[in-house]
Amino acid sequence: MTYTYKTRGTCSTQIDLELEGNIVHNVKFTGGCNGNTKGLSAMVVGQQAEEVIRRLQGIRCGMRPTSCPDQLAEALTEALEQI
Repeated sequence: MTYTYKTRGTCSTQIDLELEGNIVHNVKFTGGCNGNTKGLSAMVVGQQAEEVIRRLQGIRCGMRPTSCPDQLAEALTEALEQI
């Protein structure tokens, strides 16, 4: 399953991801801090979506109430709801 999520409150504007069942297979951020988003994407490939959500949900970026990792958790949550 391919899912596109429009981010809110971050420098990145969109997350495209692929799930096979509940396993994360591909994550691509549009915008954001290039090295950080590439690193984050590489680290979650092969992981269970629920575990990624548990680890990343609620992470903040400075004074912002969210972050790219938190937005990835939100994207995965929404994607899982559509399975």
